[in-house]
Amino acid sequence: MTDHAEKRIGPGGSPIIYHETLRPTWSMWLLVVLAAALGWLTLAPLSTGWGIASGIVMAAIAVVGLLATQSDITVTTTHLQVGRATIERSHVGEVTGFVGDEAFQQRGRKLHGLAYLHLRSWIKPVVRIQIEDRRDRTPYWLTSTARPQELVEALGGSMYVAEEPDQIDEEDIPQWLIDAERAQLEAEQKEQQ
Repeated sequence: MTDHAEKRIGPGGSPIIYHETLRPTWSMWLLVVLAAALGWLTLAPLSTGWGIASGIVMAAIAVVGLLATQSDITVTTTHLQVGRATIERSHVGEVTGFVGDEAFQQRGRKLHGLAYLHLRSWIKPVVRIQIEDRRDRTPYWLTSTARPQELVEALGGSMYVAEEPDQIDEEDIPQWLIDAERAQLEAEQKEQQ
């Protein structure tokens, strides 16, 4: 958790109880070297000066791109901010952390099309945050996190525990959202008739 969290103020003007910055890993910074080498190789046959200039420009573009991928996850006593999205904690439902193969499944096969995604390919664990706001059609937020256990604890959730293989996999979409989608679909079908 964040040191001196009670002194820092976050979204909603309340104290921060958890903060994490998602930064590129050291291996992602190797892309800067690769971009510089490719830039140099592209124009070096014309002139060494052009090759060096091209390498520097390509490296600068790669650095800006990597810095642009940094984002924050902040939990306060009243709000949750994931990247640019902010929601009051009163609208946060069940929170579940996933690691390993189950995190991979959440990113792919089990992903809902309306979910808000805050994923970074170099950070494997994810946390699913159920949204209980009836004005919002987003069923849940899915965010990458390097510290899933701490984020889940800050939001009062739990880590996923693998079920028995013979149990049926239930969809984790709130029933009110399923009912609203069904009613909207039925209304559209009646209009078409």
